[in-house]
Amino acid sequence: MHDQASPAPTAANPKAKKPLDTVVKLAIGVFISSFGLIWGGMYLSRPDRSIPPYSVGSQVGEIVATHVPPTTTDQRIETLIQRFRKIGHQTHDFGVMKIRPTTPEDAGGRYRRVIIYIFDDDGWTDPEMLARVVAGDMPAAKDFEKAVRGYYRLLDQEEEGGIGPLPKPGESSDATRVLFRGRVSDPLPPETEGETGTSLSPL
Repeated sequence: MHDQASPAPTAANPKAKKPLDTVVKLAIGVFISSFGLIWGGMYLSRPDRSIPPYSVGSQVGEIVATHVPPTTTDQRIETLIQRFRKIGHQTHDFGVMKIRPTTPEDAGGRYRRVIIYIFDDDGWTDPEMLARVVAGDMPAAKDFEKAVRGYYRLLDQEEEGGIGPLPKPGESSDATRVLFRGRVSDPLPPETEGETGTSLSPL
């Protein structure tokens, strides 16, 4: 009886997967990280649609001229004014709204006083136009006031906001609808509390 020959050793399975090369792993990791960074950046910079898109056209000291699209309704402008109001109550930091410090040397705060005008024509927010108004050019100031769509004013602890031109002290105007007037220490109404506090929608 002949002994059966032992089977020859088999070669390694040619279909077995080889481990990924270190360089390939690194490349995949970089790709995934880059995608995550891009997605995160897009998420953080997404438009805040609870307020209309706006831009700060010019600023002279405490006076700020902002611009919204011409088709912006009074209701949408009111949401922007309410956002300014919320910041005035909670943080006093209008930097999140792209406004430079209005009282940078004041020990009481960098935004103790601010007057924000809202226009739907960016010609009124031109730095030269605002400089003329601040310098006391009466014809320019008169037309400037007529063109205002809304305003927010903060003077230390006193605030006011409205649709239309900013009324002169002690006067009322049929062209203006005052939305609120009081102190920033007063509680905010519930509808204002529900809004977010950071703007990500400049033009």
